[in-house]
Amino acid sequence: MSDSRQKQSKRIWAVAVVLAAMVLGGSALAQGNHSEQASPASQVQEPPAKNRLIVISIPDRKLVLMEDGVAKRVYPVAVGKPSTPSPVGHFTIARRVSNPTYSHNGKVVAPGPSNPVGSRWMGLSTKGYGIHGTNEPNSIGKAASHGCIRVGKADIEELFALVQVGDEVEIHAEHDTTVAMALGEATPAVPPAPATVVSVTQVLVAGNEGAMEPRQGQ
Repeated sequence: MSDSRQKQSKRIWAVAVVLAAMVLGGSALAQGNHSEQASPASQVQEPPAKNRLIVISIPDRKLVLMEDGVAKRVYPVAVGKPSTPSPVGHFTIARRVSNPTYSHNGKVVAPGPSNPVGSRWMGLSTKGYGIHGTNEPNSIGKAASHGCIRVGKADIEELFALVQVGDEVEIHAEHDTTVAMALGEATPAVPPAPATVVSVTQVLVAGNEGAMEPRQGQ
């Protein structure tokens, strides 16, 4: 074989080696890409939603924020005065408004220090009532509102950040067991029912001569 043919054969062999390497490299790259696309994406687990409940005691003038059955915050509040009492019952937070505009009977007050509902408003599921701030901080702890629950500025802004639409609200007219538990008090003991005095007369019952029949005393 001539030198020219040997050189040509070597060039052809070198080209073949390069092409083979390129083909193998491209296949490996394709496999690598396919493997990367097929790998499952990492999943971020959301923390479980907290079960929140707001318990408001009218006689105690207190609002308790419960999370999963544990009292997290207790705030002093103002409740409705006798002529315009706060509603009693079970409600939910229907809306949340930051820096609300106050409007009532044609009177409109822009957000600011003179706004009667303060810097935060949480409307309840009963129309016209809500939990809100106030421009009368001296009313906190008293029966002074038109039925809404007033909270001090710092407290209402903290509470607003901790709750969401849909959270449950209970307003209690009495210091009952639910209120006592929310405020961390011992559950009041239930007094035993008075014993009923009865007279017992021996009677004869077929097949059970020792049976006792109670009869109300007179």
